[in-house]
Amino acid sequence: MYALPLPEDRGTAAVEQALRRLTTTASVMEIVAHPDDEDGALLTYLSRGLGVRTILYTLTRGEGGQNAMSADSYDALGVMRTQELLKAGEYYGAKQVWGTQADFGFSKTQEEAFARWGHERVLYDAVLAVRRERPQVIIATFIGAVSDGHGQHQVSGEIAQEVFKAAGDPKVFPEQFKDGVEPWQPLAVYSMVPFAPVTDKGVFDYATGKWAPAKFRNYVTGEWTTGEPSTDVTIPVGTWDPVLGRGYVQIARQGWGEQKSQNGGANPTLSGPGTARYHLVAVWPGAAAADSATEKSKQPDADLFHNRRVNLDTSIAGLARLGPAAAGLAHDLAQIQSGMDEFSKECPCKSNLETAHRLTPVYRQTLALREKVSAETLDAQSKASLLFELDAKIQEFQSALENLLGLELEAFRTSESAVQSGGFRGNSADETPRSVSPGEDFKVRVHLSGLSPDVHSVKTWFETPANEGWKAGVRLGADGKNSADAGSSVSGSVSDVIFALKAPDDAHPTQPFFTRPSIEQPYYDISRPEWRLRSFAPYPLAAWAEFTFDGVPIRLGEVVQTLQRATGHGGFYEPLVVTPAIGVRVDPEAHILPVDGSVLPVHVTVHTQGPAEGMVSLKVPEGWRAEPSEAHFKRTAAGDTEPILFSVTPSAVQSGAYNLEAVARSDGHTYESGWQSVGYPGLLPYDIYKATQLKTRKIDVKLAPGLRIGYVMGTGDLVPEAIEELGAEPRLLSDSDLSTGDLSAWNVIVIGIRAYSNRPVLTAAQPRLDDFVRNGGTLIVQYQSANFPAPLPLSMNGRMPERVVDEQSTVKLLAPADPLLKQPNAITTADFDGWVEERGHSFLETWDPAYTPLTETADAGQDPQRGGLLVAHPGKGTYVYVAYALYRQLPELVPGAYRLLANLLSAGKG
Repeated sequence: MYALPLPEDRGTAAVEQALRRLTTTASVMEIVAHPDDEDGALLTYLSRGLGVRTILYTLTRGEGGQNAMSADSYDALGVMRTQELLKAGEYYGAKQVWGTQADFGFSKTQEEAFARWGHERVLYDAVLAVRRERPQVIIATFIGAVSDGHGQHQVSGEIAQEVFKAAGDPKVFPEQFKDGVEPWQPLAVYSMVPFAPVTDKGVFDYATGKWAPAKFRNYVTGEWTTGEPSTDVTIPVGTWDPVLGRGYVQIARQGWGEQKSQNGGANPTLSGPGTARYHLVAVWPGAAAADSATEKSKQPDADLFHNRRVNLDTSIAGLARLGPAAAGLAHDLAQIQSGMDEFSKECPCKSNLETAHRLTPVYRQTLALREKVSAETLDAQSKASLLFELDAKIQEFQSALENLLGLELEAFRTSESAVQSGGFRGNSADETPRSVSPGEDFKVRVHLSGLSPDVHSVKTWFETPANEGWKAGVRLGADGKNSADAGSSVSGSVSDVIFALKAPDDAHPTQPFFTRPSIEQPYYDISRPEWRLRSFAPYPLAAWAEFTFDGVPIRLGEVVQTLQRATGHGGFYEPLVVTPAIGVRVDPEAHILPVDGSVLPVHVTVHTQGPAEGMVSLKVPEGWRAEPSEAHFKRTAAGDTEPILFSVTPSAVQSGAYNLEAVARSDGHTYESGWQSVGYPGLLPYDIYKATQLKTRKIDVKLAPGLRIGYVMGTGDLVPEAIEELGAEPRLLSDSDLSTGDLSAWNVIVIGIRAYSNRPVLTAAQPRLDDFVRNGGTLIVQYQSANFPAPLPLSMNGRMPERVVDEQSTVKLLAPADPLLKQPNAITTADFDGWVEERGHSFLETWDPAYTPLTETADAGQDPQRGGLLVAHPGKGTYVYVAYALYRQLPELVPGAYRLLANLLSAGKG
């Protein structure tokens, strides 16, 4: 998907790593709950250092996390974090597969997480992942106990152990076998030794903020133990690799730092020793070390596959273990093993070409064995296992030869009909749109390099979705016309061919195959069962080329790319995607009915991928009226129309939400959705699609008049839009406004979520903000991720700020007569009904006596939290801290959130 490989995956480094992979059949799957839970250093050490086939299985896409990079949340954030982890995985060298669970926010117990997801659903996905990927060893970051903290972490630790038993049992989820998978028994399962220390008080559970007994359950045997789990393997993940030029931890931390929505970017890591400690949970009897008292067992345990208690055969000859039929092929496997052993003694040779010549006989033997296995009548399980391993080895042979011979394929959309010379600055792709629409004609250039007298190009072709009517590309000659020639441009070791293609009329948009009707559903529905576990649906177009070398085939494939450009960043590739010819967007997507009874303004923007015209209208509830009833749009080129304003007059409004829908019609087609490209600079974008709906509801809410509101945006939220809906007009304050501007121009300033961490100028400007409050202003601070300055002292728990994750937890009003809860709206406990995801987080732990706590709430078993809404009156003004997650409630039109926000904004007018 990322067209240009990392430096670690080029040249000599790529060759060395490819040869490491060829000498082993070792495989590992790590199971975690969320993106950024993974042990990236260990994955990198195994994959790049030892050549182990590594797979990372992640239960969720991190939808419930925070976002340091944009205002995207929920499913859009899940798509973003999927892309971030895929980018991190480029550094780890790990394949990635995913569960169907949705991260519903912070959970404090295993029981809560399983209650939301369902134990069977979680286990089903994990079993399917293991059966498809067939790892020898399973590892987990978490162990399934309170030491893991987050309840979803605990679930991932438990499931990693349970799947060890379940995946090989044919009685467990037998319906999976109709999809071509077979039972698979992993041979060992490990959990990371908990990072929470065990003391005489037990283990600290950061999810609940309490100490708990240090009890650990083995979910394979059912046994319980107390005290810290044993360290059975200590792996030197900090090892410096002379081929890669740095240590595995350094590589991994750079990958982890790509998950910027959670960490904002990582610092460079210094070289030096580093270890990963793992506890052996269970080993399959046939893989247990025969004699723990041998001399070998006295060596330091630094290997998941060979240690005092585990002895796995990771050789090619060892594939004979895969069943009775596989044992019958032991001679063939031994020949391949012997060939690789001989190759390893003699190579790398003086040149890459000589090395490649010496490798091909072993590759040829592997191809022959693969053909033999495919043709023979074997038991289904042995055959599936052998074909899986041989296919993986064939891919590794091809990768090794690709790197040894310097073969390269790049395929990208082009506007040219004939290949142009690059001149002394070199050649490059030309900038083109990143998408095509159904029925659109376009061209693709396929660039091949590495041709030589020994390497010949046999054929080039395209792979497209099987259920759509894509046609084979037509090769264009040097004159830009259809041609059957071998290529449009051939020069020495390089070949360039331009193809004319057409997207079929039934081409489907490139969009997530995992969706859910609302954020209340804690799992995804899957539109195509065969795509379950994938990161995303396949991109619509991939180019492939086949070469021959010493009579063996080498195949290269790549998703067709487009060249984009950004000032400062320069040019970069993005995959070609399919989008509809027209998209429709409603702004905003949620809006309360105007509190003054005026018409509801609805802005509709029509996006076209090319010249188009048509009509757009609104579907409104029965009895409501939209003016105009329909509107004309016309575009002479790709782009957005000016927003089209509709004025909606509601009628007979009752309680509850109403939906309005925009519809565009053009050239006999109807369009009722639009798309949003999720991402940020430096991250590969991905389109998500939304129905063109506006959700609205009537809310009984009042706001004091005459408010002049300044808003300090942090990491991104939609609170300013909600303030506009209440009838005020907030202005986003710049750094210069905060540093030197006239703050008296405002009577209310609102600090956005995590702004103190995201806007360093805020801390420097705090004395000015304190003066603003003392002179009569109202300062409202929403939740922050760490301690922050205030006019009077306050602080949150430095170890782990308290949060209340149960959105239905009881809220008690401690000072119901306080003006903040009375004016202009009388706040009651009913205003905390219907909340989503959570009550809030970063509840304060201590505060100056001058603050008045107004509420109390808590999760089950949690100490009462009174630090969620505090007010103080330094000088003439008002200072408010609110930990309640208003920013999550307002886009969902939760009435109480609007009423509470209105009171906070109106505090200075009481």
